[in-house]
Amino acid sequence: MPIPKILVVDDETYIVELVKFNLEKEGYQVLVAYDGVSALQTVKSETPNLILLDIMLPGMDGLEVCRNLKQDAETNAIPIIMLTAKGEEFDTVLGLEMGADDYIKKPFSPREMVARVKARLRALKILEAEKAVGKKIFVVKDLIVIPDKYEAFLGEEKLELTPKEFELLTLMSSHQGKVFTREALLEKIWGYEFSGDTRTVDVHIRHLRQKLKDDSTYPNYIETVRGVGYRFVEGRVN
Repeated sequence: MPIPKILVVDDETYIVELVKFNLEKEGYQVLVAYDGVSALQTVKSETPNLILLDIMLPGMDGLEVCRNLKQDAETNAIPIIMLTAKGEEFDTVLGLEMGADDYIKKPFSPREMVARVKARLRALKILEAEKAVGKKIFVVKDLIVIPDKYEAFLGEEKLELTPKEFELLTLMSSHQGKVFTREALLEKIWGYEFSGDTRTVDVHIRHLRQKLKDDSTYPNYIETVRGVGYRFVEGRVN
């Protein structure tokens, strides 16, 4: 099986070296570029399996690089993870709208970065395998949900979920950004005839968060909307 090639694009040498070291330690082949024009040239000549792309680049910035790649039929399937500095939320939204698959905020831990890369490469493999039959998967950061196979992965780990936990995860990850009231979740997951109260939802959300290793104060996946219910953070639906 060919070794995956990952292109790292950043004008800060120490970040490139840090990312390169940690990815090579995991067995990946790493290509590097320090500006947008060189990044496009490398993609054309080397066809990487995934791109880690900084937004702030000299000359052509990362957003323009992303737009070029996603508009080209030969490169639009390559997953792109944007690297963004704190306070660049507006640029992050633009990147996702242009087709970027995910983003990581600087400063990031090498462990988090490697987990995101592994998740995206696995998602790409799953997508290619399921494309012919039209199945959907949902990917948020290093979480992958495969509804038709009743499977979910967090990084390299396959999650062991109860049926209700998986139904909650599938419903919320397939409607990323939508706020669900506790009553709506009771209706959709447990049905109209369920006679319990909304504390059942809170208990299941708490257990699901534990399995997702999610922090309710700084959530990666499930956000509490105070006085209303819960919302799944926005990522990508494939």
